[in-house]
Amino acid sequence: MRACHLLPAVTLVAAAALAASSRDALRKTSEALEELSLKVSPSVVKVLVTQYGPIGDDSHQNTGLIGRQHAIGSGVIVDPSGYIVTNAHVVEGAIEVRIVLAPLPGSGENASSPGPARTRILKAKIAGVDKETDLAVLKVDAEGLPALEIGDYRKLRQGQLVLAFGSPQGLEDSMSMGVISSVMRQPDPDKPRVYIQTDAAVNPGNSGGPLVDLDGTVVGINTFILSESGGSEGLNFAIPSVVVRFVYQEIRAHGHVRRPRIGVNVQAISSTLAAGLGLKREWGLIVSDMSPDGPAGKAGLQVGDILVSLDGAPVANLPGFETALFGRPHGNPVAIEVLRGSQKLSFTVPVVEEAESQFDDLAELVNPDKSLVRGLGILGVEITHEIAGMIEDLRVESGVIVAARAADATQETELKTGDVIHALNGAKIDSLEGLRAAVGRFKPGDAVALQIERDGILMFVAFELE
Repeated sequence: MRACHLLPAVTLVAAAALAASSRDALRKTSEALEELSLKVSPSVVKVLVTQYGPIGDDSHQNTGLIGRQHAIGSGVIVDPSGYIVTNAHVVEGAIEVRIVLAPLPGSGENASSPGPARTRILKAKIAGVDKETDLAVLKVDAEGLPALEIGDYRKLRQGQLVLAFGSPQGLEDSMSMGVISSVMRQPDPDKPRVYIQTDAAVNPGNSGGPLVDLDGTVVGINTFILSESGGSEGLNFAIPSVVVRFVYQEIRAHGHVRRPRIGVNVQAISSTLAAGLGLKREWGLIVSDMSPDGPAGKAGLQVGDILVSLDGAPVANLPGFETALFGRPHGNPVAIEVLRGSQKLSFTVPVVEEAESQFDDLAELVNPDKSLVRGLGILGVEITHEIAGMIEDLRVESGVIVAARAADATQETELKTGDVIHALNGAKIDSLEGLRAAVGRFKPGDAVALQIERDGILMFVAFELE
């Protein structure tokens, strides 16, 4: 009889021990997440953007008027000297960018002493933008900032725990947790760009913020969500760290992205395409076009070749092909194996740089001492007959072309690289010296109206001189 009474007691003790063990495990998990948050949060910033955009009325209808607007995004510090990565669409059209840094240690709600957090707001310059990947690099004048390491994309696995940081709906220093739903998601089948898909809660304002792993390294940059409601539905997409690292390094070193290319266009093989062309396989990639004078053409590749591998690694889809080339140093050759009919062939193809735009060559003509137009905050190049021949569809073959924004520019304008300045307040501009002299006659507060040419269209850019 005593044994019968002892069984429930033993069971209760075991249950209590199990519950205590479970609580300990949960407590350790909670403490680990708190520790991770303390590591990551200081490196996450709120991005405040002032831009021009359409103004609506009380019924939210577009009035046709243009005015100043304010937008909010997120970013992550990737270098202690003040370099920050965010989304290109966050700073698109920006006339001013400010960065809200995390509160200083020992202040705010986590401090032992009461009082408001000592928030720091710094003006940021746009070091470079890459619209194709939707990434931008910002620079603030600061040193010793807490920075996060950009992680290794190859180590990501489906089901891995990740955390999204940022400022959803403007609520800075927010964190959400989820798992990686897919390490290589291609939302648009016609575009090679791939993303990390996660179910971590992300909302407007999170754009540009980091997606981190449990070590606190950046595995992606949150960029968009698929949502019918406009809010989080567990379909968050982040730019993979392999792309983030490449774009960041290119912009920091060159001011723009030098894309690696081998001079071919490839497309996915469908069953219909395979049947129509009599191909040996119904999957993979086929060379659909190539530059006759490009590296691949010179190496011996042909239209119709089926791609088998790059550097010995199988390449089954377009994202895989783009990703394999993306992080490759310029000039390094790639070993390509193709299937031509029933024959396997191998080629060594050098990887070359794709020109960013027709204005890239102008960078070689810029002399920081002679090209600076300080009043406009630009580096300009006077259009000569030779330079006019470099620019397609130039309507007026005179003026000053904006080659770059000056690194220390204080004047905020809407001028962009490639704009051609033809007139200032109605007076024709024929030379760099003429533009510099005309701007020098103005004083702070004066109105300036530039007639410019952008993408073959004449327009006016107006602002008050600071």
